[in-house]
Amino acid sequence: MDAPPRRGVLGAAERLLPGYFALVMATGIVAIACHLNAIPIAPAALGAFNWVAWCVLVALTVVRIARFPGAIARDLADHLRGPGFLTTVAGTSVLGAQTLAIERVHAVVEPLWLLAAALWVLILYGFLVAMAVTERKPPLGNAINGGWLLATVATQSVVVLGGALFAGPGAAPSAAVQILLLALFLAGVLLYLIVITLIFYRISFLPLEPEGFGPLYWIDTGGAAISTLAGATLLLRGADWSALAPYLPFLRGATLFVWAAASFWLPFLVAMIGWRYLIRRDRFRYEPGLWGMVFPIGMYSAATFTLARAADLSFLEPLSHAFAFAGLAAWVVTAVAFVVATLSSERRVPTAGGR
Repeated sequence: MDAPPRRGVLGAAERLLPGYFALVMATGIVAIACHLNAIPIAPAALGAFNWVAWCVLVALTVVRIARFPGAIARDLADHLRGPGFLTTVAGTSVLGAQTLAIERVHAVVEPLWLLAAALWVLILYGFLVAMAVTERKPPLGNAINGGWLLATVATQSVVVLGGALFAGPGAAPSAAVQILLLALFLAGVLLYLIVITLIFYRISFLPLEPEGFGPLYWIDTGGAAISTLAGATLLLRGADWSALAPYLPFLRGATLFVWAAASFWLPFLVAMIGWRYLIRRDRFRYEPGLWGMVFPIGMYSAATFTLARAADLSFLEPLSHAFAFAGLAAWVVTAVAFVVATLSSERRVPTAGGR
């Protein structure tokens, strides 16, 4: 006879999906986008909620590591679930960027950056090694989705927070750190180009059912958008970071390139959402991956705004403003869907002695 599912903290920790820090990623970047576009109330409210969400998820993750290490190992070696661990890196970095921009509590930002960098090394290389050595590998159609682009998102999130942390005259880090952040930006672009090629092949040449095109495919835009934000952030540091000076023309072109990639995917993604829900009549329901759709919308707003400032492209700012409102609306819809799904789930749980 099967044991009843665990309840309470242990049950929540056992069932915690690796990618649930996407909630922190989405909330933080929407807060930042609203802040950049001077939308009132939302930045402070979302920022406060995000700190609570991050602390809860960290606590559940620690419990899961301590009590269910086997589940952690199985998830890390899973082609679809494994990339979700990288949301821990990106969520921590976005929280740090949010704290700098909105709460302005500088004391906690450097520890968050160092934590994110350490997690990046541990999780990314742990996942890549696990994928390389696993003996049972599924076919490509069952093994890859937009979640694999979290490798780019996590990498660029470390660059974004590092660039924000060392902003201002006299705050420049050592030349080694400047070049390291530039190298990480380029590595993130490399990872994007590798993975997006596989994703394009998967969706273009292999069968695709409506439920197979999940919200995580929106990271096609999100990975390029955060690369834009990372590149634009480094461009803004160009006047103070002397080690970047020889690379600024190339960096400007590379940043515009990834912004073009982020923009290119948007009409396709909107059309595919229409195909899934309007043409194929798939029922809309809450799924954790929806936070992975909110994140790219908010990130596109923040990235476009920062690129406009860094490259003197002020005509892009209205686009950033529109996507800030879109990201906020998407966050509200997803949050409401989460609450409804949670309440419905609780009503379905049988009471003691029930049938």
